[in-house]
Amino acid sequence: MRKFIVTINGKSYEAEVEEVGVGASVTPVITAVQEAPKASAPVAKKATPANGEKVLSPFPGLIKNLLVAEGATVKKDQPILVLEAMKMDNDITAPCDGVVSFQVAKGANVESDAVLAVIG
Repeated sequence: MRKFIVTINGKSYEAEVEEVGVGASVTPVITAVQEAPKASAPVAKKATPANGEKVLSPFPGLIKNLLVAEGATVKKDQPILVLEAMKMDNDITAPCDGVVSFQVAKGANVESDAVLAVIG
């Protein structure tokens, strides 16, 4: 018996699959299906500050690493975090000089145009 989590229309289900047969001819048989437990993924930490330049996510992905500390002074075009999308790491850079205030945590999943940080 093997367990899998299957997502259908944005809802996750846990399925147990029994392998039947010998050798290359394997026929999966679903024996039980139930809603999968909700994973507690990190989310945005705080409200977006009103002033400063927002750093937006160019596409959906996973925050793999924060490259500078919260409150650090950064220069324009300096990489501030790594966004993983489709198994590729993408450096997200500061759009201007200033102090970085992250709006996401390492390990968070983000959508396109999500506010990742504010440089003020």
